[in-house]
Amino acid sequence: MSVNKVILVGRLGRDPETRYTGGGQAVANFSMATDESYKDKNGERQKRTEWHKIVVWSKLAEIAQQYLKKGSLLYLEGRLQTREWQDKEGQKRTTTEIVATNFRMLGGRAEGAAAGGGGGGAARSGGDDMESHAAPADDSYGGGGGGHAPTGPEISDEDIPF
Repeated sequence: MSVNKVILVGRLGRDPETRYTGGGQAVANFSMATDESYKDKNGERQKRTEWHKIVVWSKLAEIAQQYLKKGSLLYLEGRLQTREWQDKEGQKRTTTEIVATNFRMLGGRAEGAAAGGGGGGAARSGGDDMESHAAPADDSYGGGGGGHAPTGPEISDEDIPF
């Protein structure tokens, strides 16, 4: 048995960019920042920001494009995926990204309005006709397909520990 599960709470570093595959399936990309605070060896409080590349497929990508904006606070679930590709010079490159299967917009009303939608809304993949957690096999994007993965229980605001 193995598990490939990522849970993040952070802010969008840029607006989602959506494009469509040859088959008409939406794919959105955006960056997300998470922060960590710690004390260094001198006892000084330090803050470290980690940036994550996020990929969202299908209906979830369209929802992301419509409601998410730079600075939006987001709870996100997904899986890690590493893919190889060639750059313009023909060099082999590797990218590790998070393929989102579920997200929930966090923050108050003012932040939700600034982000272009109501705060606290949820988006989830995993319906029988959706496969937003896996790239189509014929897509040039490079994400390998795969069947439906279990998406887990719905998470409410009471489940988030802050």
